[in-house]
Amino acid sequence: MRELLNPERLFDMSKSIAAAIFADVGYPWEVLPEIGAFVVKLGQSLSEDEYERAGKDVWIARDAIVAPTASIAGPTIIDHGAEIRHCAFIRGKAVIGKGCVVGNSVEVKNAILFDNAQVPHFNYVGDSVLGYRAHMGAGAVTSNVKSDKSLVTVRTDDRVIATNLRKFGAMLGDYAEIGCNSVLCPGAIIGRGTTVYPTSCVRGFVPEHSVYKTQDRIVAKWDEAKKDEK
Repeated sequence: MRELLNPERLFDMSKSIAAAIFADVGYPWEVLPEIGAFVVKLGQSLSEDEYERAGKDVWIARDAIVAPTASIAGPTIIDHGAEIRHCAFIRGKAVIGKGCVVGNSVEVKNAILFDNAQVPHFNYVGDSVLGYRAHMGAGAVTSNVKSDKSLVTVRTDDRVIATNLRKFGAMLGDYAEIGCNSVLCPGAIIGRGTTVYPTSCVRGFVPEHSVYKTQDRIVAKWDEAKKDEK
């Protein structure tokens, strides 16, 4: 199971300017407390020819598209070709990768979005990592704090892993697809290439290349494709 939760199993490290933060961690959520300091250090090393300093600890690639109504607090890096749409709210401690879309009324805080990740409509992404080309449908959110404010755990089929974090949203592997109005509960891990049905409430670990229908109905995409062929 630890291998399935390895950062390199979830994410293509060639697809983020922030890849170095994962170098010495065993579990991907271990980067969450380090994002803010990492962004400041990385931002200070960026070329002024490529990135504009747009406020305290805010670096925006000169070819990124940022709507005038967007609110961006530092420390934040917005990489090349990203699109920050009207009324987006980036609260800081954020890396928005190349070609990402952060859309209307979307809030992002303490998060890393790998290149080409999309959160285009009414999403909340807090204390989370979204992999390459991960996509959250309209209204889908990460819930990053438990209702009783206790420390978040990660639940798998055979164990419960302590994270020692009070705030931890979700980890979405590369190409993960989250259906509209779904809630990813604290500590949710969505494997690479997995699809979550709309209006789902997801807890714990969902294996890679799966289709999440309900908590009790998770099927392999290969099995689903075979069924469709019959």
